[in-house]
Amino acid sequence: MPSDPPPIRPGDRHPAVLELRRRLNLVGLVEAAAGTEVYDSDLERAVRHFQQVRGLTSDGVVDATTYRVLDEARWRLGDRLLYPQPGRPMTGDDVLALQSRLAELGFDVGRLDGEFGAHTVSAVRDYQRNIGLPADGTCGPATLKSLDRLAPMVTGGQPDALRAAEHLRQAGPRLSGKRVVIDPGHGGDDVGVVAHGLTEARITADTAARIEGRLAATGVQVWQTHAPTLTGTLSDLQRAELANATDADVVISLHVDRAPTPLPHGVATFYYGRDETRASAMGKHLASLIQREIVARTDLTDCRTHPRTWELLRRTRMTAVRVEMGYLTNTNDALRLGDPAFRDLVAEAVVVALQRLYLPAEADPETGTMRVTDIPVAY
Repeated sequence: MPSDPPPIRPGDRHPAVLELRRRLNLVGLVEAAAGTEVYDSDLERAVRHFQQVRGLTSDGVVDATTYRVLDEARWRLGDRLLYPQPGRPMTGDDVLALQSRLAELGFDVGRLDGEFGAHTVSAVRDYQRNIGLPADGTCGPATLKSLDRLAPMVTGGQPDALRAAEHLRQAGPRLSGKRVVIDPGHGGDDVGVVAHGLTEARITADTAARIEGRLAATGVQVWQTHAPTLTGTLSDLQRAELANATDADVVISLHVDRAPTPLPHGVATFYYGRDETRASAMGKHLASLIQREIVARTDLTDCRTHPRTWELLRRTRMTAVRVEMGYLTNTNDALRLGDPAFRDLVAEAVVVALQRLYLPAEADPETGTMRVTDIPVAY
């Protein structure tokens, strides 16, 4: 795979546009790979469509993530041999198709992320042992042929959701003792969205500190990916690596949104997934809890929860969600985001949602009724 060209935006004239056309041609979104070096409106429509269906931010900006996903999209199961590559696992739509088939058969592939990592290799080996093939973890012609024979026999079921429910049951109902990573978006040299005299980095750092304090008081071990005094900018991949190093149970990333006009407003929460059916079961559940708790405690418009394939959500090994706490480019949302009392409400909503994640159904309170003071504290 060639290295990724530099980021390009609609209207740019750059040789990288030719590479973009080539990749879009490989996935059938433009008719010919040849063309001009101008990123025109037709190309932008194709890019935005691709980003939307792939769970990326549909802004027409072609960055490293969009390039990566475009390259992965060209592979179909059977196009190539899939084999273990420690340290640099193979990725692509063919891997995602393999994971989906194995998951339907009841094998634990971990997250359906299109990455042929250790979890998926282990599932391939388990499958091979079950059908009498050499358990080498390589998905070649014999393994694919057997999967094709079995696929029509298996329908329905969500083994990953059942495993997630069992994981929560075994973790126990108490929030104390859990491990949580808080990721305040941006920071250092990157201030994020700037509007109405406020910056995204300051808002997320302050909200993260409020969440950390409340979680620590309940006996939770908390890390932050980005200290307020840190200079420089961490990529989402670096943040994911920091989170993975802690072996935490949950990652919560905090951001505020922007729009080209002041009209969009409201709160939304995101979890890892390509769509509603290929998504992290625990991530989807936690995102729903956080979203509903924030909406119940504030007057922010409910922009609901959505699956996304953003790097932080994809690369973290644990449950991860991203909360967009409002639009800083909207006057009313900015007024709330700038209010410390509002950030207290968001912090309480997140902490309560985390507690509810671990509670059994019979002990789970109605949305908006639990307070941080109701959570048992470890001594």
